[in-house]
Amino acid sequence: MTVSLPLGPLMLDLAGPRLTDEEREVLQHPLVGGVILFKRNFESLAVLQELTFEIHAQRQPPLLIAIDHEGGRVQRFRHGFTVLPPMRALGVLWETDPARARQTAEAAGYVLAAELRACGIDFSFTPVLDLDHGTSEIIGNRAFHHDPVAVTALAGALIAGLRRAGMANVGKHFPGHGFVAADSHVAIPVDTRPVQALYADLAPYRAHREMDLAAVMPAHVIYENLDPGPAGFSSYWLHYVLRGELGFGGVIFSDDLSMEGASVAGGFVERADAALGAGCDMVLVCNNPDAARLLLHEWRPQHDPVSARRLEKLLPAAPGPSLEALRGEPAYRQALAMLDAVKA
Repeated sequence: MTVSLPLGPLMLDLAGPRLTDEEREVLQHPLVGGVILFKRNFESLAVLQELTFEIHAQRQPPLLIAIDHEGGRVQRFRHGFTVLPPMRALGVLWETDPARARQTAEAAGYVLAAELRACGIDFSFTPVLDLDHGTSEIIGNRAFHHDPVAVTALAGALIAGLRRAGMANVGKHFPGHGFVAADSHVAIPVDTRPVQALYADLAPYRAHREMDLAAVMPAHVIYENLDPGPAGFSSYWLHYVLRGELGFGGVIFSDDLSMEGASVAGGFVERADAALGAGCDMVLVCNNPDAARLLLHEWRPQHDPVSARRLEKLLPAAPGPSLEALRGEPAYRQALAMLDAVKA
């Protein structure tokens, strides 16, 4: 039975490629607003389409279905999907041919989005807007380039490709995860740079209107010269800088609250409260079913109709073409050819 509920502030994950009875019940909980998919949720293209159809059928408006599908080493689904190059490959191309690099970035965005949408996935947490400072072990070749001009241009082109296929976007990791060496999945990174040194990292976010940035994910990084807490729990970064100074009006997602970088905020209820209090519209809890159950039973956030309306804007305006129809489209074949040339 389809339940009519506004989208809630919690995005969680699933155990496998098919919904269990317990998961169907969980997805109808008013706190839930979305589902993030992982490699374990893929068995085949047909089963994936059945899964996303059933998730969407649980609620009205439909629950958001997201995935980390950037290209390179962060691409959850590969069988039946185009293997996308790391974004650094586009940055390398930028060095010799910026116009072709932008065209190829748009082709990458279009292929990425068109294939996911054909399987019922609403959006990917992409693009990475971090600058490549050559020091981050978790960002690495996920970043387009070290030059903010190149990052802004290539990310904007990729977003144009996503939009052409009817998909929203999420820029990450605000205000920049590319300098710190530590991985916030397993550590609590601290960026010790002076304030002025952070300006370049913020450049892509200053261009959010030109890029048509729909959503932002802040970093679990402490920028100690500006705020004692991680950016994702910081009213300074989210309210004052992102919403205020930069004028961003789209969705703000927390990064995964199960990451070590989030542990400074306390237990999971405290982490979720801190993220929403700082300005996030939706929090993610991944690969931790006990934490998800805890939040569903003990977290009591107030309903925020403004956040719910923002989240609904990430839903595609219309269904995407089937995989069979997509593979016959000249624009899709042309985009594939451009990507093949980059990989070669």
